[in-house]
Amino acid sequence: MTGASMTGATTLRALHHGRAPGDPLVLPNPWDAATARVLAAAGFPALATPSAGIAASLGYRDGEIPADEMFAAVARIARAVDVPVTADIEGGYGLAPAEIVDRLLEAGAVGCNLEDGDRAADALKDARRQADWLAEVRAAAGDRLVINARVDVFVRGAGARGRGAGGRADPTDPTDPRDPERLAEEAIDRGRRYVAAGADCVYPIFAPPRLLPRLAAGIGAPLNAMAEPDGPSVRELGESGATRITFGPGLFRRALAAVEDIAEQLRPT
Repeated sequence: MTGASMTGATTLRALHHGRAPGDPLVLPNPWDAATARVLAAAGFPALATPSAGIAASLGYRDGEIPADEMFAAVARIARAVDVPVTADIEGGYGLAPAEIVDRLLEAGAVGCNLEDGDRAADALKDARRQADWLAEVRAAAGDRLVINARVDVFVRGAGARGRGAGGRADPTDPTDPRDPERLAEEAIDRGRRYVAAGADCVYPIFAPPRLLPRLAAGIGAPLNAMAEPDGPSVRELGESGATRITFGPGLFRRALAAVEDIAEQLRPT
């Protein structure tokens, strides 16, 4: 188990480095064993599970899936393929760092997303405490896990609490906590803290693409960006500073839309 984890984590970690600007690491997001096999067979060198996609596939709302079911789903995916699998485990489900590491390794994952948003409070966690917590995860994992630290400032607004900062920014108000320039500064500060704590990669989810060069330069570590259907291409995101590209629940939603189309064709005329 330990040797396999080390090998997989070493492979996944290496994939984040030495990449040309227009050639980011593309990590598609399978939500079950079948989709994992399809994506691995297509030649992708690693896969990243989406928490929202897995939750929806099992009948839960995003953020409401029990930890046991999430880890079981990750295990089915990891068993189905021979490429490294990294898992989105949201905020860690209230588990202690050592237990998080043990459960990920038991599931066969060699990496994880850990977010700094507090879903229950619709707020951001304190950055210092989050960094300390990530350092505990790193200490428990050693080199066996690739840690992708998700930064939620573009979801929940600026400040340690961030309450009430959702929605669009007011461009006429320089004190608006939703102002993208302020959010970028906080994302950089948080990202630096998390890298110092041992994170391998930083994921400022929903960051405006125009801010990616600034975030990449400011954080100084591999940067994860999410590709969206109406947004820049994978290559364009890479040229803007993203090291790795994921899709969140986007692939799941596209597949579901295809099933809806098929269902319409099957209706009697």
